[in-house]
Amino acid sequence: MTKRVTVLMGGASAEREVSLRSGAAAAGALEQAGFAVTILDVGRDPADIAARVVASKPDVVFNALHGRWGEDGCVQGILDLLEIPYTHSGLLASAAAMDKSFARHLFAQADLPVAQGMVAVKNKFTGEPIPRPYVVKPLNEGSSVGVYIVRPGDNTPSPLETWPFDSDTVLVERFVPGREITVAVMGDRALGALEITSERGFYDYEAKYAPGGSKHIFPAPLPASDYREACRLGLEAHRILGCRGVSRTDLRYDDTQPGKAPSFVVLEVNTQPGMTSTSLVPEIAAHQGISFPELVRWMVENAKCGL
Repeated sequence: MTKRVTVLMGGASAEREVSLRSGAAAAGALEQAGFAVTILDVGRDPADIAARVVASKPDVVFNALHGRWGEDGCVQGILDLLEIPYTHSGLLASAAAMDKSFARHLFAQADLPVAQGMVAVKNKFTGEPIPRPYVVKPLNEGSSVGVYIVRPGDNTPSPLETWPFDSDTVLVERFVPGREITVAVMGDRALGALEITSERGFYDYEAKYAPGGSKHIFPAPLPASDYREACRLGLEAHRILGCRGVSRTDLRYDDTQPGKAPSFVVLEVNTQPGMTSTSLVPEIAAHQGISFPELVRWMVENAKCGL
């Protein structure tokens, strides 16, 4: 009997458009892999989500939602109550990864390197929260939404004074110079590390999704020992948060200090990374001989419910 897969996509977060792309691409690949696919563009109403999922009669839900409500444990909780297996991480790992401050705490407790930082409250500072340069980011957004770099000599107001999001609490971290490295994890293994470069100077939302906004180099051109360390950090971050299925860990690699050995910091784990055929995780998987249909098939076959 053909397995039925319901793809959740869209949603109401700031990453809605990205999710629609992920969902459409994943649905196409799932059909190529031989599944019967239903697509649902869902919002924030839990009763509506539950009713529509149940009506679609899935064997498995492929969760292609990004950002709040879809990636932070909310939808995972609904699917747990319905006892329907779903792709990616469970409720607990999803919530932990989405809360950047909490995830940082877990990484630090496990001796993974993180940037110096603090949680700050908007309009509660008369000066700088930490010395420049530093990065200000929301505690619970993805795709670099709302991320600002405050550099020495900037004449623009601090983001702490002009914060546009609905939460007054933000994460402030020391800006780490160097290179952007990302590691794809599939189950219990790191698939590899990729370097991302952008002429914009910062891998922001536009660099991630605009045509030609970034360049991907695989494998990341690092010394062999540092490449292994990047993969180790990606896998350890995945394990520490209790992730399952596919995830992506973003790192900074600082090789800018003369006479000082390069070093990594762990930025965050994406429990629901982009899932188009040209997104980072599918791209890394393809370099390892895993096609996009094969990747989504593996995700469906390893789907679970529960924490």
